[in-house]
Amino acid sequence: MTRFLQDILRQPAELHRVIDRLRGEDRRAIEEAAEKIRKARYVYVTGIGSSWHAALSVQPLFQLGGQPVCLQDAAELWQFSSIPADAILVIISRSGRSLEVVNLLAKARESHALVVGITNSEDGSLAKEADISIVVPIEFDHTISVNTYSSLAATAGALAAATVGSFDDGLAGELLTAVDALVNSLPRWQAQIRESAWPAPGSIYYFLGRGGGLGSCHEARLLWEEGVKSAAAAMNTSSFRHGPQEMVATGARFAVWIDGQRMRQQDLAVVRDLTLLSARVLLIGQNLPERAGDLVLQLPQAPPDWQFLIDIIPAQLAAEHLARLSGTDPDSFRYCSYIVEDEFGLMQEKARLATESSETGLAAFSPIRENL
Repeated sequence: MTRFLQDILRQPAELHRVIDRLRGEDRRAIEEAAEKIRKARYVYVTGIGSSWHAALSVQPLFQLGGQPVCLQDAAELWQFSSIPADAILVIISRSGRSLEVVNLLAKARESHALVVGITNSEDGSLAKEADISIVVPIEFDHTISVNTYSSLAATAGALAAATVGSFDDGLAGELLTAVDALVNSLPRWQAQIRESAWPAPGSIYYFLGRGGGLGSCHEARLLWEEGVKSAAAAMNTSSFRHGPQEMVATGARFAVWIDGQRMRQQDLAVVRDLTLLSARVLLIGQNLPERAGDLVLQLPQAPPDWQFLIDIIPAQLAAEHLARLSGTDPDSFRYCSYIVEDEFGLMQEKARLATESSETGLAAFSPIRENL
């Protein structure tokens, strides 16, 4: 069993513990942050990598509740924005030590903006320097973000719910019911994925979603890139209908997240047409027609607009299965570091030195850092 799969399978227990913590010892910090956000003129929600995808998932909770937020990834917000003094930054980061997050903290201090930090690590800069820190300590994943991703999404979702209404015991109870139902769903999904022809090495993969599912489909894209070591694309389902559908070809693979309440019939019509065009389609959602796609993974019931908390898990299982089918190792990174703390290049120093010493000719570019 891969370490990636081990991390996926312990997710229900980790999520249960996180939700209990959010309605317990973390509730005061969440309520304090929510009160500040309600009074703020400008609110930014940001992160980088998988933490950014968690931000994408919870943005609808803020905005459907009438709390506008500016969503911009941490690198763009750091480099290409001026932050007003009366702004609040909700920064999501598993380690709190990523380069972009550290630099954004400095920019926030200079701008006299207030920072709400949501992180898994109490030792990171984000936990130490945020004005309000919400630390969700869990066992870190081996490599690919699994439990860190879902725990940050749950925490940011609790903050959004508290801002526009309340994160009370009733909502927490509904979330716990959905999470506990995963214990029975996981083995069923694994069996369905194993028996399906949808996961196929070397295929084209597109991920489509909307609302909270948009964060899930972007996170799935990252799972493919980090775990399967394969290219993938992710976008809003409506955006796909405005030109990108020209790429559809026989055998292309699509995963489509169907929202629990909105645009269901329209998105099922997209799935129908993809099937007519000889693409292979995976569907993820609640109460789906069993024969609507090549692989239909039914989700347990979840509270409205909270489906994102559990709908990434089938994609995690599919990514792990496809990695093994493809002969790739999802438990190691070839080039990137677990935490990016450097501004230059793509590779860890060890990988860079090994590449420079090879006969690729890349050694000629080694002075680039000193010249910039």
